[in-house]
Amino acid sequence: MTEPYRACITGLGSYLPEKVLSNFDLEKMVETTDEWIRSRTGIRERHIAEKGTSSSDLGVNAARQAIKNAGLTVSDIELIIVATITPDMLFPSTACMIQHKLGAECGAFDMAAACAGFPYATAVADAFIRSGIHKHILVVGAEVLSGFIDWSDRATCVLFGDGAGAAVVSRSEDEGGIIASYLGSDGAQADILKIPGGGSAHPTTNETVADRMHYLKMEGSEVFKVAVRTMDAAVREVIKRGGIQLDQVDWVIPHQANMRILTAVGERLKISMDKVVVNVERYGNMSSASTVVALHEAVADGKVKKGDYVVLVAFGGGLTWAATLIHW
Repeated sequence: MTEPYRACITGLGSYLPEKVLSNFDLEKMVETTDEWIRSRTGIRERHIAEKGTSSSDLGVNAARQAIKNAGLTVSDIELIIVATITPDMLFPSTACMIQHKLGAECGAFDMAAACAGFPYATAVADAFIRSGIHKHILVVGAEVLSGFIDWSDRATCVLFGDGAGAAVVSRSEDEGGIIASYLGSDGAQADILKIPGGGSAHPTTNETVADRMHYLKMEGSEVFKVAVRTMDAAVREVIKRGGIQLDQVDWVIPHQANMRILTAVGERLKISMDKVVVNVERYGNMSSASTVVALHEAVADGKVKKGDYVVLVAFGGGLTWAATLIHW
């Protein structure tokens, strides 16, 4: 029997809007303080896209960088998968918008797994590569969450930022690469993190707009408890599937939800925070873009080195959670 192909990440890229919104800026917009935000979330600032900027605008910039860093050209890309919950429009897909802006000639589709979107999309890309169907796949996580945040709700508006990250997943003969993936979901808890308006359940009307149904809604305490539990379990499951022990993991790169969640996950895993990649203080929660942007920075900064075992883990609305084990 022929051995399946191995998939590895050959190029990474990220793109953040130029505008930075600090906690002190937020003090002028809503009843909050820098101290309150930092003590509860660890966030100091976040990047916010200018009006008229779409997720594909951010995503295409991250994609170009990832393709260049992979030593490839756009013509080498055979499939584009975009993870986003803030698509340019309901349809066509944001992936098609990025395909056009890149000038690529390939299939393209979106995935909606909220903050777990990047590891979800990476798992799909891995399966395509392993099957032998494709050789180079572009995976993008791109969000313009600022357009879906209620800026009068201090419980949520302080948490989120805009940004995009991208990875090229390629066929490899090397023994490294993506070792294992784990995906989970629980639709029974969908109501604790959602944007209720705008879909077929609640199409846009004057009433849904007046009721502010097109903004993100979150039950923070419930999300915290489930996020910590499922991210801990996802890390343990993916390393089990990969055949390694927790003490062999060099880096955990979690979704950057807030510092309290990241610390709690580290404590449950009994892993030093020195092994946890954190950039939440500079970007806030960028949903599907968070994990890939953190991975790109960790590689660019020289933290992640060849031979390291890296676990990506994320939790999001759906509810969804996912983890990816990579031998770098």
